[in-house]
This record gives sequence, structure tokens and C-alpha cells, in this order.
Amino acid sequence: MAFSLGSLTQLFSTALSKGDDSVIGIDIGGSSAKVVQLRSAHGAAVLETYGEIALGPYNNELIGKVVKLSPEKSAEALLDLMREANVTAKSGGISIPFASSLISILDLPKTDPEQLKRMIPIEARKYIPMQVSEVMLDWFIIPEDQNTGGAAFDRIQEKTALQSKGQEVLLVAIHNDTIAAYQTIASTVGLNVKFYEIEIFSAIRSSLSHGVAPILVIDLGAATTKMYVVERGVVRTTHLITQGGQHMTEHLARSLSWEFEKAERIKREHGLVESNAFSTDENDRIRTGLISTLERIFNEADRVLLSYGKRYNKDVSHIILTGGGASLPGLRAFANESLKREVDIANPFSRTEAPAFLEKVLADIGPGFAVATGCALRELRRG
Repeated sequence: MAFSLGSLTQLFSTALSKGDDSVIGIDIGGSSAKVVQLRSAHGAAVLETYGEIALGPYNNELIGKVVKLSPEKSAEALLDLMREANVTAKSGGISIPFASSLISILDLPKTDPEQLKRMIPIEARKYIPMQVSEVMLDWFIIPEDQNTGGAAFDRIQEKTALQSKGQEVLLVAIHNDTIAAYQTIASTVGLNVKFYEIEIFSAIRSSLSHGVAPILVIDLGAATTKMYVVERGVVRTTHLITQGGQHMTEHLARSLSWEFEKAERIKREHGLVESNAFSTDENDRIRTGLISTLERIFNEADRVLLSYGKRYNKDVSHIILTGGGASLPGLRAFANESLKREVDIANPFSRTEAPAFLEKVLADIGPGFAVATGCALRELRRG
């Protein structure tokens, strides 16, 4: 039931896994779960092992299908993944899906920290469609200082002293039931989970540099696509659409009268790149089938950019593609043409040290491991 990432992965993990001082980052997505194990050596993050497992078979579905598993079934899949990837670490962090959270920017008057603590839960009621007591709240004052850089990545999630400056507050809310479900998974697997982090913050940590210019991140998942503009390390706006990798596969299967399994395989292997295995007509139909979903996603991205530009009077000239869907062959060229901006594919493993012979493999699969890598990096830095 696991996705094989090649025999090199198994050799690599068997040779290097230590466990004693290692940490793991876990990302349980809609169609697969991923794990990354890192350790610190001479100030660098050393990649020890990584792995991915399809979740569809745990719900009697096909590989690539989006499923909603119980915490017990998720734990079963995670145990299988950790065993097959030769994971030895027991401490780290788990990401929380963006769809299970709420992130908003609050415009509040300047006030002292104690007053702010009382004010935010009251203001949160305007944005949260449930009792505030049913969610876990966290917040971060967006600094006015233009030189804060990437330090905001970790401060968003850490309980640091509230600052007195700044009127914009980043509000984060996660339902208590969601936290309880992930705690059940961690307990069942026997993990010492140090934190739960909303996935977009993990992806930012592993995929973005510490520049000050605003960047649009498009996270192409299996069930959904997440979009968020990040400026000075702070999430400024977020957007979620219910289009993703599974929709591309389904449309491709319908267009060419293929089974889902074949469409998923062709999507992963060939994507938007022409293949000699198909006729010119088939190549055109494959490309058209995949582009139909991508065009809807990129049209939505244009609307996000327009909205951000109107609100902040700033232009976003750089876009980062991440998530499993960003590994689609030929995607970068199409995205550059469609979005008319500089587009890069995230390479989270570039923030780790690994044998040179794995460089291309890690670059190819890297976008899908952005969240898991970001979680592991956070725990490594804490340590």
C-alpha cells in the first residue's frame, strides 16, 4: 500500500537512520501521508529518511483517491509508513490541514498586551462560526518593522510575549475535535508530538527564503488547492478552492475513457510533457484534460493576486508552487505562461543535507514533502 520512492530510498534510510537525536515531521493529507526524518549535524539539517504511503487502500479505494480516515485507520497507515521508511525517531511535529483551521487578519486598535488578550476572543466571534470555547485560538501581531525578515515563521506558532506595536493581528483557530483526533493518532503510534502546526506555516518554513517581497504560494493538494500571500514571513491572505490533483485525474480519465488507475499513472509519469508512447492526438487530449483543472486553479490565483493588490497596493511578481501536484511534469512552463509571473517549484529538501546521488530524486518529489519537511525543521530548530 506504500508508494515506492525507489530502492535508493531504502538503502539511504537503512544506512543513515540513527533515531536518538533525530526528529520527524508528519503530513497526513487527503490521498497520502508523508514523513521526513532529520537530525542536526554541524549546524545543518541532515536528511535521514523520508517516505510516502497512499491512504486510498486503507478505505478500500484506489491509490490517488482522496479519503477521510478515522484516527485509528490513519494511525495504522502511519505505522506502516514509518516501518517501510525505516523511521526510528519518536519525537517531532504533525501538520494540521488548512481546511480544518481558520486564519484571518484582524484590524485592531493599538493597546496593551493584557487588553489585547481580552479583546481577541471577542473579535474572534465575528470570524468563527461556532463557540470560541470549541476552538484553540492563537494569534500573532504583525510587526510594522520592515526588517523582521523570516523570524516570523516560527513566532507565529510559538507563545511569545505579545508586542505592543502594530494594529494587524494574525488570528489562527483550530477546532478542539481536530486536535483530539490528531492526539489519538499520535498516541496510537507512540509518538512524542511536541506541536501541531497548520500546514501552510510548515510549507513556508521549508519552501520560502527570508525575503521581504510578497510571494504567492500555490499548494496543489489532492483534494484542494491552498493559496496564500506571504510578506516578510507573515501570511497576509489565504484562499482555499476545492480543486486538486484528484480532479485532474478524474477529468483525464473521462476525457480518454481510461480507468482512474491508468489516468493517475499517466498524470504522474508524463503530465503536460508529450510522450512517444502516445499519438499526437492522444498527447493533445492528455494535455487538454489536465489543463482544464489547472486553468480553473490559476484563474482563481489571478483573483487572489488582484484582491491582494487592491488591499495593500502591492504587486506580487513571484509565485512558488508546492504540494504533490507541483511535481506534475511540465507544470512550471505552463504556469509561467498562464500566470505571467516568475514561477518556481518548491524544493524543500534543498534545506537539508543528503547524498549527491539523491539530488534529482529529491528535487522531483520535493514539493509534496514541503509540509513534512517544514514540521521536522521546526522541531530540529527547537532542539
